[in-house]
Amino acid sequence: MEEPKGIKQAKGISRSQFLAGAAAVGIAGAVGPKGQARATEARPGRGLRRRGVVYTVGAGETPGTAWSARRMRHDIRAIRDDLHADTVDVTGDGVERLTSTAAEAAERGLHVWLQPTLGDAPQRDILEHLAETGRFAERLRRQGASVDFSVGCEFWLFVPGILPGETVLDRIRHLQNGTVDWPRTLRRLADFTAKAAKAGRSVFKGNLGYAAAQSIDDPDWSLFDIVGIDYYAHFEKPSDHVRELKQYLRWGKPLAITEFGTCAYAGAPETGGMGWDIVDYDKEPPEIKGNPVRSERVQADYVGGLLDVFASMGLYAAMAFEFISADAPHRPETPRLDLDMASYALTKVIKDHPDDPASDWHWEPKEAFRAVARRYGRHG
Repeated sequence: MEEPKGIKQAKGISRSQFLAGAAAVGIAGAVGPKGQARATEARPGRGLRRRGVVYTVGAGETPGTAWSARRMRHDIRAIRDDLHADTVDVTGDGVERLTSTAAEAAERGLHVWLQPTLGDAPQRDILEHLAETGRFAERLRRQGASVDFSVGCEFWLFVPGILPGETVLDRIRHLQNGTVDWPRTLRRLADFTAKAAKAGRSVFKGNLGYAAAQSIDDPDWSLFDIVGIDYYAHFEKPSDHVRELKQYLRWGKPLAITEFGTCAYAGAPETGGMGWDIVDYDKEPPEIKGNPVRSERVQADYVGGLLDVFASMGLYAAMAFEFISADAPHRPETPRLDLDMASYALTKVIKDHPDDPASDWHWEPKEAFRAVARRYGRHG
């Protein structure tokens, strides 16, 4: 993997993409499940209990791609009426953005998985951001909304003070260089996870969760009511996915797939979580590296196939990653600038004026959107 360079590139790579980069440098498997809790089956043959999609709120790379209340309201309606989802994973930072989006989703009758993910800030600030968001989640719950609250995700990479380095970029460098004291890291991770769970419990009285990295993160699941896993595995056979996922049922708790997906080009599923790595962010504007072949069908088949696996296991929830990536526009006329190829989104962003950074834009559904909508509509 090429090391990310500069702040602009950091903005261009999502949280889950940094996770994939960390896994690529050889720490995957360094932390494995304890295997202490009893094995249990979910609800085989009964389908998914929650059918969801990740909706990220954030400041965006430009004012035009930042979160806006108007766009959010349009998107939430589309998630319910067109995607046929019954759950929205509202994630990102900014308490006002998080709470406004969660309130809109609840008002539209959707189940809310609310997950604040403030990163690269002092631990005290992250915990305060978590608690303030959790207080709002509790108000929604008391008003009758259906809400689960997640205290965050993959703390070991995104919370300073667990791994060495002040920023995600710094921590990635330490991972690449092998300069990580894992026993110390695990102690720090356990300590912060316990603090986060305590903060969440103090303000939210419903089901508490956390989104862990597949095969890397190893939280104490006794602290939580729901096991959450960001899942970016590639197997040829559905039975191999089932075998991989069964290990997360051993705690006897509901299993939520808090992220899953792939990109829209041939061969993307085989890269696991590294599908984003076909973009050269050192270029201005960023360019696609090599000559990947765009294929929305590849993305649709992978996402649809995983949904079939999750439904066959009767899992608690699955949240497709993600609804939209506003900073990765589709450029069919210029393949080397078609950043949507490296996006996990179910929709493609079309700019009115492709060469104008300030141009207005809209989204259109990809084949993966329709694959998800068919399954969610059928089971709904």
